[in-house]
Amino acid sequence: MTARLLILGIGYAGQAIAAEALRAGLQVSGTSRDPERARAPEGVTLLRFAEAGPAIAGATHLVATAAPGEDGDPVLAAHAGAIAAAGGLRWVGYLSTTGVYGDRGGDWVDERTPPAPVQERSRRRLAAEQAWAAALAGRCALDLFRTAGIYGPGRSALDEVRSGRARRVLRPGHSFSRIHVEDIARAVVAAARGPHGMAPRVLHLADDMPAESAAVTEEAARLLGVPLPPAVPFEEAWKGMSPMGRGFWAENRRVRSAATQAALGLSWRYPSFRQGLAAILHAEQAGEGLLQQ
Repeated sequence: MTARLLILGIGYAGQAIAAEALRAGLQVSGTSRDPERARAPEGVTLLRFAEAGPAIAGATHLVATAAPGEDGDPVLAAHAGAIAAAGGLRWVGYLSTTGVYGDRGGDWVDERTPPAPVQERSRRRLAAEQAWAAALAGRCALDLFRTAGIYGPGRSALDEVRSGRARRVLRPGHSFSRIHVEDIARAVVAAARGPHGMAPRVLHLADDMPAESAAVTEEAARLLGVPLPPAVPFEEAWKGMSPMGRGFWAENRRVRSAATQAALGLSWRYPSFRQGLAAILHAEQAGEGLLQQ
């Protein structure tokens, strides 16, 4: 029986997952609010999100990427009935965020760490995880992918440095975890194809080297062979940050993913930002890259 994967929200990460799933031999379709304007790898069937019911009914695997709003998870809000009636559904992957752990003062979290979200958007993510678990209880496998900061072609420190907007915000000891979008895709497809039980499983999509923001900017400038962007003390940078930016900097944690890599039988292709940025630059120079909306 051919595995049929439906990606509910074929944005940046969804496109990478679709490409990896096609290479693995899955039949792939994806949804967008506006399929006429959306882009996806060749071989992916694009559908309008509001009309995804029949595709859900025929899917064996689902990936949900959409962020929850004030009214909860948008996929469950629109398609809970179709999901409940999908008799062939074997596995669902939900892309959540490591933000559900809140601020840990720079300490490490792993897949067993209890969530403690502080910010509203992180509380919504945890509520969405719980809603998916309740909706699928006893029916099919569910993997909760708690994802660190996503970067990749077209969305990396290289682009910030080239644009002239980059700054080195100096806050010693404040680290962020990241993950290359290709490693997200590899992990999601490995989880979908691999063995799994019926209990919801927490998986971490975060590379092996949390780092200070300034270090990533410095590496991007080094790779591009350009002068370092200006250094700005954190206290000064804070004054001009948006609420979203302040939320980003308000939490400090480092994310382990060794258990996830072991469970999925893989190692990250880009275990740190150094390998990831170098690979992005090489792909750009070779005229390669991911599709983007």
